[in-house]
Amino acid sequence: MSILSRDFYVRDPLAVARDLIGKQLVSTIHGKRVAGIINETEAYDGEQDLACHARSGKTQRNAVMYGTGGVAYVYFTYGMHWMFNCVAREKDHPAAVLVRAIKPTEGIDIIRSIREPIKPSHWCDGPAKLTRSLGITGEHNGSDLCSDTSPILIEDKLKIPDNLVQATPRIGINYTPEPWKSMPWRFIADLS
Repeated sequence: MSILSRDFYVRDPLAVARDLIGKQLVSTIHGKRVAGIINETEAYDGEQDLACHARSGKTQRNAVMYGTGGVAYVYFTYGMHWMFNCVAREKDHPAAVLVRAIKPTEGIDIIRSIREPIKPSHWCDGPAKLTRSLGITGEHNGSDLCSDTSPILIEDKLKIPDNLVQATPRIGINYTPEPWKSMPWRFIADLS
């Protein structure tokens, strides 16, 4: 499987978010590959996007977003959950794509041991669930997703046709003003 190149990420985050559907997110736990096909993403684009972490400018927390695309942006939220994002666009234009859900493909026994007694259909169907299942933490923040030596990367896998991908407003941004609250920047596909 080929790792996605830097050129894949140094684009409009909406294109990156759409094109990540069908790609395979891979991490390593105790020397073993754990992976899943990405089936839900959300795009966040720059300081003008009032739902984006960059809306207030560069901070210690979001500094990774200001780098060149193809790097992991992993942050902690609600005092308990890690969220995994791919930085998009060129340097100094903060943008990222939140990976919201995956369908597990490799390391199923490892995921099961982490997630039991939860039903398999709910192991990775949310952004905090997938990071827990793949062992993604703040230690992965800033990892180069384009390097085969990275502890986390994304591989080319499936090409999902447009008719199987739905675009909707982003989730969990209830206090974001319009038009940002209703932008159809969430992409989802049923890969069952």
